[in-house]
Amino acid sequence: MTKQEFLSELRARLASLPAKDIEEHLDYYCEMIDDRIEEGLSEEDAVAAVGTVPDVAAQILAEEPIEEEAPKKRKARRKMRGWEITLLVLGSPIWLSLLIAAFSVLFSLIVSAWAVAVSLWSVFFALAGSAVGFVIGGIGFMMTGHGVTGVAVLAGGLVTAGLSIFAFFGCRALTKEMALATKKTIIGIKKCVAGREGYHE
Repeated sequence: MTKQEFLSELRARLASLPAKDIEEHLDYYCEMIDDRIEEGLSEEDAVAAVGTVPDVAAQILAEEPIEEEAPKKRKARRKMRGWEITLLVLGSPIWLSLLIAAFSVLFSLIVSAWAVAVSLWSVFFALAGSAVGFVIGGIGFMMTGHGVTGVAVLAGGLVTAGLSIFAFFGCRALTKEMALATKKTIIGIKKCVAGREGYHE
């Protein structure tokens, strides 16, 4: 199955969702497939790695109510009784603190994950810089008559250059995966906040 066939069939299966949500999901899976292709997979293999359309659509639909049901739920919860409001206000020091703590933990996890990615990129740049230094140093030694030392340093530079190439591809793949995960997390938070706003209307 090609990418366009996958996205077209997925669009059809998500027809019950709001147009904005459909486009967000399609963009997400389009980007995911493109990333797999950039990693060296064929288009068909990249699509297969994402999963089957029925499974993907079922997972998406299970995570959020369809458009026809959402207004009913919001309407049913829109009016709160006086004692419920009082209880909500009195309990706010507890639930608000827990909510802030949960978001703080989530934010810390995201920042920590990106810190790991930044550290790995730092390793890559260090390896690349070392490779350049070794190569220049090796050439310098050979030009000044220290052939054996120059060859050894140059060999070290080539090894370091090879390691930096592997590090680059690893860092790039990790960064893309984390970007997708972060995007998915932000979409989830936006939907959660939107749901709460609908609750208090």
